[in-house]
Amino acid sequence: MLRKLVIDPLQSNCYILGCEHTREGLIIDPGGEVLRIIKETIHLELSIRYILLTHFHFDHIGGVKELRDITKAPVWIHELDARGLDFPPDGYLSDGQKVHLGYFNVIVIHTPGHSPGGVCFHAPGAVFTGDTLFAGSVGRTDFPGGDHNLLVQGVKQKIFPLGDELRVYPGHGPNSTIGRERMTNPFFR
Repeated sequence: MLRKLVIDPLQSNCYILGCEHTREGLIIDPGGEVLRIIKETIHLELSIRYILLTHFHFDHIGGVKELRDITKAPVWIHELDARGLDFPPDGYLSDGQKVHLGYFNVIVIHTPGHSPGGVCFHAPGAVFTGDTLFAGSVGRTDFPGGDHNLLVQGVKQKIFPLGDELRVYPGHGPNSTIGRERMTNPFFR
């Protein structure tokens, strides 16, 4: 099961992913509105096992400390982006790492470029791309530690091979598919 919440103030996408069989869940990029996120996890009857962060920018981590305090779920981020947190993370994400959630795995894909420790999460039928890949665009690379060429290369080499039918759930804006982005995204044509 999957829920997408658009979080103010910068309209970042927060995702709640759960296993229907075990009722275990995780939260990706809680940028704020923690009570709204908690209410949704209660509505879905999920026990939150992890809080996963695609990168350290404030619009994706604004609610993480409060959410961790409430759920007691560990916070995981790539080591290169951990400096963006105002507390030590509970664990570090690495390329190829498998995060077990009920009957399936979420696989970590390191895709630096928007930030040095930017990651995407590949789950069955979906890839959560944070600010690496958007519908029709890519993440900004003019921040400290950004690298446009590295970002584009990472998407081409690590995200596009996952398959054209795979749904793309970005950190901002509407959903897409890998096939649509490979064919129409101006950064890859």
